[in-house]
Amino acid sequence: MKEYFVLQFKMLNRQLTEWGIEPIIGYLIGIFAFVGISIKLFEKTQFAEYIHITLALSLVLKLNEINRNEFLKLCYSKTEYIKIRIVENLIVSIVFILFLLFEEKYLSSILLFILATLFSLIDLKTKSSFTLPTPFYKHPFEFTVGFRSNYFIYFFAYFLTFVSISVDNFNLGIFSLILTLLCCLNYYTNSENEFYVWVFSLTPKEFLKYKLRYIIQYSTILSLPILISLSLFFYTKIDLIIGFQFLGYLFIFTTMLAKYSVFPEKLNIKFGIILALTFWFPPLLVLIIPYLYIQSTKKLKEIL
Repeated sequence: MKEYFVLQFKMLNRQLTEWGIEPIIGYLIGIFAFVGISIKLFEKTQFAEYIHITLALSLVLKLNEINRNEFLKLCYSKTEYIKIRIVENLIVSIVFILFLLFEEKYLSSILLFILATLFSLIDLKTKSSFTLPTPFYKHPFEFTVGFRSNYFIYFFAYFLTFVSISVDNFNLGIFSLILTLLCCLNYYTNSENEFYVWVFSLTPKEFLKYKLRYIIQYSTILSLPILISLSLFFYTKIDLIIGFQFLGYLFIFTTMLAKYSVFPEKLNIKFGIILALTFWFPPLLVLIIPYLYIQSTKKLKEIL
């Protein structure tokens, strides 16, 4: 197990070096950036602790990719596999847990610790021949595949919405909405095979418009139970509810553009840093979206 983490550490150092960043400097910049952004986040919004939990869980979910975990199962025994998954999840979430403790958000830090551990024990791959029905058509594939991979998160989000209404906690309800939208965003962080883009008889602009239409349609379907519930029981804050939903559309659209701006390559840590900055200061999307749109059309023009 030790060799696995040593290898991962060396691979991360090599990737930073390829980007022209000295690893030790990259780590220091990352730590200071995380602390600075987190402090500002807690100063500016009352939803900061929920945003922290959501971001941490999104990273944890990235480690639950089916093919990757199947490979680990082939290389390690069941006991070692579970240990690796638990340690991995805790490594990516530890900075969020520590900062929540620093802000004296003890319940949130304990909740994040428990969820990160539990997610390491959940195998998202179904071994039965049963095909889980979805509220989506087969096109585009992101939502159909993504929903079948982590459908349980939506039920968890709906449960949190019910709890928020029961205890009259609007912040918890907004957290459930953010969690749902973040799951949708996660569907666009993985690149598909070039063939699944080439088959479209569309121009790059038409292709991106097609993707945007389904982002709005399908993410609305998944968040609709939460939107309706919160709007009925917290109707005085409906402007905030609509605002978070609209921001969700923008962030998902931005991630989709980022994916195709480097397509067929995969998204890297640079996008993660940019996304974190936009979470902290959403007006940056006004500059980032046009840039990514132009880059996406250039990349797609080579394939479509």
